[in-house]
Amino acid sequence: MQQSLTETTTYADGNARRKHRPGFMKRAQFLFVSALIVLDIGCTWLAFFLSHQILDRDPDVAIGAFSEFWPLPFVYSIVLVGLFFVQRMYQRRRSASHLDEAYRIVLYNVFATLLTVAILTLLLRDFEYHRPLILYAAGINMVFLTVVRTIHAQVQWRAQARGIGDDRVLVIGTGEVGQMLYNKVMQNRQLGYEVVGLVDARDGRPAQAAGMPVLGNVVDLPWIIEKYHVDEVIIGLPESSHQELVGIVSLCEREKVGIRAFPDVFQIMASEVSIGDLGGLPLLTIRDVALRGWRLTLKRGMDVVVSAITLVLMSPFLLLTALLVKLDSPGPVFYIQERMGLDARPFKMIKFRSMREDAESDGPGWTTQDDPRRTKLGAIMRRFSIDELPQFINVLIGDMSLVGPRPERPVYVEQFRQSIPRYMDRHREKAGLTGWAQVNGLRGDTSVLERTKYDLWYIENWSLALDIKILIRTALQWLVGMNRNAY
Repeated sequence: MQQSLTETTTYADGNARRKHRPGFMKRAQFLFVSALIVLDIGCTWLAFFLSHQILDRDPDVAIGAFSEFWPLPFVYSIVLVGLFFVQRMYQRRRSASHLDEAYRIVLYNVFATLLTVAILTLLLRDFEYHRPLILYAAGINMVFLTVVRTIHAQVQWRAQARGIGDDRVLVIGTGEVGQMLYNKVMQNRQLGYEVVGLVDARDGRPAQAAGMPVLGNVVDLPWIIEKYHVDEVIIGLPESSHQELVGIVSLCEREKVGIRAFPDVFQIMASEVSIGDLGGLPLLTIRDVALRGWRLTLKRGMDVVVSAITLVLMSPFLLLTALLVKLDSPGPVFYIQERMGLDARPFKMIKFRSMREDAESDGPGWTTQDDPRRTKLGAIMRRFSIDELPQFINVLIGDMSLVGPRPERPVYVEQFRQSIPRYMDRHREKAGLTGWAQVNGLRGDTSVLERTKYDLWYIENWSLALDIKILIRTALQWLVGMNRNAY
């Protein structure tokens, strides 16, 4: 009797979902990719057709029938799809940033335009084309592909959240990191993963993991991978030795599965390794601070320009907010708090007061989502981060930057520096209004260790494009409140 392609399973969150068998999932992945290729080609031809129609209606432009220009969209679509394949634009089962994809779409359309012109010039020397036609088409195609690929991604992620076309993943490690990875995947089904269980890295009887399925030990990896049709393995053992990792990777490689590893803080800091020399002696550079010299000047220039323009444009709104704060509750309009900034130097951070005047009569404390110390207006301001707007003044005078690690109070810095490795490295750069950790959901009362890892990665990988991306993601999250993973 033929076996059904689906079956029902109950996941760790207690919800029953339809679990599809491996053959069905592979076919679904193939359909997702095939549909995306068809959409890319269709958008390209439509962009050229619309460009021709626009130019054809201009009486000052002499242009022939669209059928005379078919080599343009034909070559352009082949070149563009080829670039997308080479740059892994069709391997998008995981939730990726729409902003990143839009940037790559623009970049590869520019390359496709140049390559198409070069190919047609070399192969069809008698072929005549209008430059406005290909330029219009490239611009329209950028818009079409961005919109269509965004819609396709949302449909695909929703399908994956229902178990269609996802990969079966095995987490190695039953400790804190392994359980965190398991819960992270279960909470983000759109990632396209179905967790089959955990594997204990220690010898002996497998440890229990808070109700999570533990399938065996590391020595059992080959038969576990085969039995559960595992597609990918995530190693959640950041403290393990190099020899242990090599042994685990060796066992996984025998079964032809994808392998990922959760890094420790040092691995994050050493993500960019370059080879240099010292008088002819080769050296590996594992820490090269990205933000220095002219880069620092460029970042400061953007801070001054953006903060000045923002304060001028938003001055009526800021004055209205100040008036409402004064009328809402007794006390000052602004809340001035000491925070630690660049080189661990204290500065006075400005915020609109969102809590009662006596909120810290019992000493400093973390704010929570439904903090009872908030005023009525303060609850609204904190929901939309309006209380943070006066910090543009801190940016303008140089105490803060638009983007950087969020500053903490000295009392907390003293606590964290004792327990979190490399925590003080966050203070090698100015504190920011927003940061890489914040746009990835690590705000407020969240893991300080995880925020530190994100902050350190930002510091070591800074670029102006990264700052702009973080600012755009912050603005989109503030304006429309959409899922952070989409950006």
